[in-house]
Amino acid sequence: MSVLDHTATTARIGALRRARRNGRLRLAAGMIALLTLGVYATLVTGPTMAPPADLLRVLTGETVPGASFAILDLRLPRATLSILTGMSFGLGGVIFQTLLRNPLASPDIIGISAGASAAAVFAIVVLGWSGPAVSVIAVIAGLGVALLIYLLAWRDGVSGARLILIGIGLSAMLDSMIAYVVSRAPAWTMQEAMRWLTGSVNGATLAEALPVLLSLTILGGLLLARRSNLEAMRLGDDTAAALGVPLALDKVLAIMAAVGLIAVATAVSGPIAFVAFLSGPIATRIAGPGRSPLIPAALVGALLVLVGDYIGQHLLTGRYPVGVVTGALGAPYLIYLIVRSNRTGGET
Repeated sequence: MSVLDHTATTARIGALRRARRNGRLRLAAGMIALLTLGVYATLVTGPTMAPPADLLRVLTGETVPGASFAILDLRLPRATLSILTGMSFGLGGVIFQTLLRNPLASPDIIGISAGASAAAVFAIVVLGWSGPAVSVIAVIAGLGVALLIYLLAWRDGVSGARLILIGIGLSAMLDSMIAYVVSRAPAWTMQEAMRWLTGSVNGATLAEALPVLLSLTILGGLLLARRSNLEAMRLGDDTAAALGVPLALDKVLAIMAAVGLIAVATAVSGPIAFVAFLSGPIATRIAGPGRSPLIPAALVGALLVLVGDYIGQHLLTGRYPVGVVTGALGAPYLIYLIVRSNRTGGET
């Protein structure tokens, strides 16, 4: 190859890299703009509408009678928790789907969310616990169920299909346990248990959002730091190993981080249905081939929870928790994936 050809090739590669980087920046900017619009709608909409002028005065520290309480104590914590839990679900879900190379490999489907839910309902109904104690036991149970699924699926390594099937079976057992405990619950605890099970950001506070922010910062930062290795794993274990990726270490770190994100978010807001399941495929389609879906999946998850909560509160005939709305969106997509898997001989 001549010097001129080499120079031209280098220039083309540089142009492609700049185009990809600019594409990622435009995508992130567009999704952040949509999130900003969603936050604005959440802050100004309610039983009493807040004019943009009042919103600006409140956010700059001025006390506005009525508006300050509604915006700062009710709507801002709700929007904050929606974004943080959505990002946690989205990022955790796409990690499972990336590692197992299967869109069905979501914490909603394979039992991790069910483990946290079962522990929380047991704590609320049987033990009479509430508040932070319920969150702690939900996190511990989510981590424990993830470890149990991994151990049961291990046989000279972990097969994605085997892990998913074991997870679905364990999820069904946990759902039966939840149904039994709820059926025996007295009236004064059933309402709290059902609200938790549905997935909701009602009554959110900034104090509740703090542990989600910490887990997202620490565990999400760890996942982003290993992003290049995770991208290599999407090509298959053999290819990733050939590229020098330490498979055993990165898989353990990624799974632990993803489970931690899901467990903490579930402990605070309940198992908001299908957000972890939907975020990855949507982000992959938006980002296009050859681009990491991690950040797009986190942003898609935030949008799903924020917009779903807004729809449930303001656009339907009654007021519904966000989990009802996201469940209505996710169930048809799950059916579609299962039907497509059957038609293609198990390949999704």
